[in-house]
Amino acid sequence: MMNLLEYVAKEILAKEGVAIPRYGVAETPQEAFDIAIKLNTTPLVVKAQISAGGRAKGKFVNGFEGGVKICNSPEEVKQVAEKMIGGLLVTAQTGSTGQPVRKVIVSQSIDVAKELYLSLTYSYAEAAILAMGSLAGGVDIERIALENPQALVKKYFYPEQPLWDFQLREFAAQLGFEGKTLVDFSKILKSLFYAFINHDATLCEINPLALDKENRFWALDAKITIDDNSLFRRNELLGYRFETVYDPQELEALRYGVNYVGLEGQIGCMVNGAGLAMATMDILERFGGKPANFLDVGGGADQSQLQNAFRVLLTNPNLKVILINIFGGIMRCDLIAEAIVEVAKNHPPKVPLIIRLEGTRVEEGKKILKGSALQYVFAEDLEEAAKQAVYFLKR
Repeated sequence: MMNLLEYVAKEILAKEGVAIPRYGVAETPQEAFDIAIKLNTTPLVVKAQISAGGRAKGKFVNGFEGGVKICNSPEEVKQVAEKMIGGLLVTAQTGSTGQPVRKVIVSQSIDVAKELYLSLTYSYAEAAILAMGSLAGGVDIERIALENPQALVKKYFYPEQPLWDFQLREFAAQLGFEGKTLVDFSKILKSLFYAFINHDATLCEINPLALDKENRFWALDAKITIDDNSLFRRNELLGYRFETVYDPQELEALRYGVNYVGLEGQIGCMVNGAGLAMATMDILERFGGKPANFLDVGGGADQSQLQNAFRVLLTNPNLKVILINIFGGIMRCDLIAEAIVEVAKNHPPKVPLIIRLEGTRVEEGKKILKGSALQYVFAEDLEEAAKQAVYFLKR
């Protein structure tokens, strides 16, 4: 899944007709200052752009507190941007390492009378789009859902059926709206549907959706998650793929089209097939080891992708052992062996290498490995491979 940063999500919602406070996106403090001058209003809001929630309560590694700040002058906007841009923001959702802030939003401030929550997601259990709304917006909605579930209004909409205005108005009425605000809220929900469907989203969320003192709705924050399997038909979103990838190995793997997710262990794993990759990580945990990554080369990778996948794996500075576990179905074991040997010529592994091959052309793969100068330990099955990996880890 691809999480869009707030400013991109707002661009999408604005195109669908949702009211967004005027804003600009800055990559430098001077750009933030210039945007503040152009907006020509006070107060202004400066918001760090990361792919995690809880920014307002977050803290930067440099000691600066808060990823969302109210400013009363362009000069103050610049000062705040100087402390945010280039810093690491730690929130309840980022983990202790935090996420780097490369951009900030500078936005006009809205005089808010009420904050609401509104979202669309896909329910696989119901094979339907699930709309959720609450009058308790702008807070930890997960906590609200646990402590006061009746505060959440839910309604299923089925993609194969037409979207009728009366359904939208029913949902608005359940939230307690009436008159003009009911109609206006219904229009926002309809726009959210178009954003959801037209961009192959798995989540469209506005939190908070604010009502000002003149009863006008504003999307003060927005979150959209895109099904990245659909990006081949979403060219306008391709450029945002790299904005929310912070791990250097994950970023490199993304450029090569390799499925890589960094983890906290020290055993590097290279496996073909997501199921086998999960099983490999599980058995490592059983024997006392922790995987350093999830790396699935898939069943249809070519020689170049295999080499790139192994090269990405080798760049992890935390590795103490490497485990390669390949079951040759569509993927041929000899191609895997050739790729490993080729990469190792220029980038020889500096840690113990455990290899388990089984399946299509496995004997040819073994011959290639034996005929090379590569130093490795061969395992006949997955259990032996996992035990060997943990053994070398703890030596």
